[in-house]
Amino acid sequence: MNKQIVRLYGFVLLLFVFLVAFTSRWAVLEADELEDETDNRRPLIEEQRIERGTITSADGTLIAESERAGGGVFVRTYPTGALFGNPVGYSFVDVGRIGIESSENDLLSGEQNEFASIIDQLSGSTREGADITLTLDAGAQRVAVDALQSALSSTPGAEGGGSVVALEPDTGAVKVMASVPGYDPNAVQDEATFQQLRTDEAAPLLNRPTQSTYQPGSTMKVVTAVAALDSGEFTPDTTLEANSGVEISGVPLANSGGQDFGTIDMTTALTNSVNTYWAQVGEELGTDTMVEYMERFGFYADPELDYPDNQMRASGPYNSDGRLVTEGFDVGRVAIGQGGEEGQLLSAPMQMAEVAAAVANGGKLMKPTFLQEASDPDGRQIAELDPDEQSEVMSDETSAQVTELMVGVANDGTASGLSTSLGQLAGKTGTAEINVEEGLNRPWFIGFAPAEDPQIAVAAMLEQCTGCFGGEVAGPVAMQVMDALAGS
Repeated sequence: MNKQIVRLYGFVLLLFVFLVAFTSRWAVLEADELEDETDNRRPLIEEQRIERGTITSADGTLIAESERAGGGVFVRTYPTGALFGNPVGYSFVDVGRIGIESSENDLLSGEQNEFASIIDQLSGSTREGADITLTLDAGAQRVAVDALQSALSSTPGAEGGGSVVALEPDTGAVKVMASVPGYDPNAVQDEATFQQLRTDEAAPLLNRPTQSTYQPGSTMKVVTAVAALDSGEFTPDTTLEANSGVEISGVPLANSGGQDFGTIDMTTALTNSVNTYWAQVGEELGTDTMVEYMERFGFYADPELDYPDNQMRASGPYNSDGRLVTEGFDVGRVAIGQGGEEGQLLSAPMQMAEVAAAVANGGKLMKPTFLQEASDPDGRQIAELDPDEQSEVMSDETSAQVTELMVGVANDGTASGLSTSLGQLAGKTGTAEINVEEGLNRPWFIGFAPAEDPQIAVAAMLEQCTGCFGGEVAGPVAMQVMDALAGS
């Protein structure tokens, strides 16, 4: 056989292999990813003729519905406006689909039952979406948004935005997810308005609880306490010398206000949020142990939440290149919610709510979820909340010990001015210093109640304020949300 013909045949065969591989990539291997792309309009255009299912809150408030727009098509409307813009999102042909509208699309568009869809097509029936009920509580969500807006408007130097996340520790149900500033999804279908929202420096389209990460400050000491006790390396009675000036990674570290505490135990160290104590704990535990327990809590990965991947960001130590790192960082400072160029600890509010929830639930972290139930057009339940354990972070004994430490913070420490109608509070404040010279801080609070039988775990934070503290600013926001859920 002519060699040139053989070469030509081989070249054509190679081209054919490349063609099959390329088309298979989009048609088979990455079909779902392509369909979920915000810029992909085809599924949205096709679904205009489908009556998309309603979205309702756990307390019966209609969040989203579809209305006839003429010509056999439907358009989405959002009766609660900006209240659930984050996290429910929107679904429009011109601008795409995000949020819960995207993550629960199979249910809402009627694609969850392929067999039924085929029967509908053969019989000429019109496909209809399922109605879903979310775990989110509209009353508590409104309280959270109002509390954040009030804190931002009344706190000196407050800029940017804020977040609140509230979870049921034993089910993973997300009861509140508030992001301020927010947006009205009804306005998004106007192209000019949409472009304004996209370019707004305040980033109203950003769902801060899942998409933004921040220095968590001293709330991270809860993670360090869990690692210390559960690993067996420390007990609540372990004492360390905790004056300001203790060298951590060869650089002196100060306590808040330059305080000296002398030799103290773990209870005193968490009650007073003593940096030098917890940084030494982090150094003695070492990087491997700290990373292990961070991973148990869900750090280093997106939250296992039924939400679009491109709207979530992993928490953990990020280096100056923007990469998550598992080694080479200042473990002592990461242990107190800080770090440096080799690894600055950054956490999403959702992640810190999960930290509180895991402690509250006897050490078991449940997968967070928005879905309470779903019903087909005939009213038959086709999906319901099914609590699923994500990981066993710590033993029940460690959970009890850390709960006691957090009760001490609430009763006698940096959160002693806070209380909730749910009962005994267990909490931890955080105040991340983001610009020492200008006195700019980032206030946090995480906690749960009642301590003896936890019903709600919460994380609240503001992005920036002047001379503010977690217990004074973020804590009251969290208490209002807890109180709202206590009556739900």
